[in-house]
Amino acid sequence: MFAATCIGVILLVVLVEFFRRLGKEYDAFILRQFQRESSKRYIDGNSFGSQLVTFRATLLQQSTRAALHAVTFGGATCLAGMRTSQFSKPGAISRRFPRQSRSLGPPWRRGCCQRPYATTAPLESSDSQAERPKPPFRLETGIGLFAKRPPRPFPPPFTSPPSGSFSDPLSTHHRSRDRRSFVNGELIKGLTNGDDAVYASESFICANDGVGAWAVRPRGHAGLWSRLILHFWAAEVERDMSHPSSRDEPHRPDSISMLQTAYEKTLDATLAHDWQGTTTACGAQLLVRHENEGSSDKPMPLLLVTQLGDGQVMVIRPRSKKVIFKTAEQWHWFDCPRQLGTNSPDTPKDNAVTDAVDLEVGDVVLAMTDGVIDNLWDHEIVENVLQSLSSWERNPGKSRPKEERESGHPGMSAVAADLVEAARAIAVDPFAESPFMEKAIEEGLASEGGKLDDISVVAALCVENK
Repeated sequence: MFAATCIGVILLVVLVEFFRRLGKEYDAFILRQFQRESSKRYIDGNSFGSQLVTFRATLLQQSTRAALHAVTFGGATCLAGMRTSQFSKPGAISRRFPRQSRSLGPPWRRGCCQRPYATTAPLESSDSQAERPKPPFRLETGIGLFAKRPPRPFPPPFTSPPSGSFSDPLSTHHRSRDRRSFVNGELIKGLTNGDDAVYASESFICANDGVGAWAVRPRGHAGLWSRLILHFWAAEVERDMSHPSSRDEPHRPDSISMLQTAYEKTLDATLAHDWQGTTTACGAQLLVRHENEGSSDKPMPLLLVTQLGDGQVMVIRPRSKKVIFKTAEQWHWFDCPRQLGTNSPDTPKDNAVTDAVDLEVGDVVLAMTDGVIDNLWDHEIVENVLQSLSSWERNPGKSRPKEERESGHPGMSAVAADLVEAARAIAVDPFAESPFMEKAIEEGLASEGGKLDDISVVAALCVENK
C-alpha cells in the first residue's frame, strides 16, 4: 500500500512538471510564431488577431492530444517527452532573423580608434578605392572618451550572445564567439561610449549623444540608436565620396538628406524588435572648393557641418587662437534637446541645420557631445586645445597610453584626451562653476557644480595630402 502511494505521488509530480514545461514551451512557441507572422505581414490588427486566436486554438488541441498520448505510456515516457518535445526550443529572439553573410574585409579607415568596439567595414571593393583620385586634403583624427557608466551590450539581432541556459540549443555557438556588432551583415561602424557614439575617418567625423533616460525603459537602448544612426550616416557619406567632382562641375552633397536616410534606416533596423531610444547628431564632412588665382586653380578645404540637438562642432584656428565657427544648440526646453528617435517629433529634413565653413590647413575641428560644452566654456576649450597642441609639438615623442597612441594622429589624440580630462574634472566636482549650472540658474533652477555625463570628443586636424 505504501509503495503504491509513493508511486502515485511520483507520477503526480512528474505529470505536473511535464505540463508546466509543456505550457512554457507552448507559450514561447506561440510568441515566436506571432512575431514571425507580424514581421512578414502588415495587415489589419483585428483580422490578424482573429487569425492568431484560431492558430492558437489549433495548436492547443494538438498539444493536448500529444500530452494525453504521452501520459498513457507512464512516467518514463513522460520524462522522455519532456526531452523530445514536438515544439522547437525557445531561443534568442534573433533566431527568426538569420544573420546575413558578413563582409568583413580589412579596416581601411585611418582615423578610427582600434578598440574592441571600433569596427569599420568598407562598403566598396579595394579596386574601386584604388581608382578613386586622392583628395587634396584630409583630416588627421584622434578620439577621447569618458563614460559615466559602462556601455550596455547590444541586444539581438545586432549581436549573438552565448546560450544563457542549459535547456537552450547550442546550434549558434559559432556566432556567439564573435562579440562584435553587426547590422544587415555589416560591422557597425564607430565606437560606443556609454550612450554616446563617435566616428572618425579622413573625410568625416561625427559625435552622437544618446539620451540616457531610455536606460530605465524595458525596450530602451539609447546607445544602440546613437550608434546605428552614426553607422548609416557614415555609410551614406562614404557612398557620396564616390561621386565625381571637378572645378567645372563641383559636387555638393546633401548632408541633411544623408542624415534623413540614416534616420529612416535606423527606424527600419529597430522596428522588428521595438528597440527604443533617441539621440542627438552632429557631424562634419571635409570637401574641396576651388579658388581662381589668375590662370591657376587652387583647391581649398571646405567643411560641411550638420547639426541636430545639443552636440557641437567647433572649428579653432590655432594661428589666430580663436573660434572661427561653432554650431548653435537646439532645444525644446532646458535640458531637453532636439533628438531623433522614438516618439520624437524631430526629423533631419525638418529640424537639422547645415553650414559650410571655409577651412585652412592647420585648423582644428572638434565634434563634441554636450558632456564637454556643459562643463567647459568656449575660451576654456580653446585654451586647452592650444596648450595640448603646443605641448605635443614641443615633445612629439612623449609617451602616452597605448589606446591613445593607436587611435589616430598622436597630436589629435592628445588634444581629445586632454579635453575630455578637463571636462571630466569639472563634471565630477560638485562645487565647480560650469555652463550647465549657469543655464540652470537662468531658468530659475537650483544647480551647482558640473554635469556628470558621457563625454566624447573627436578632434581632427586639416592637413594637405602630399
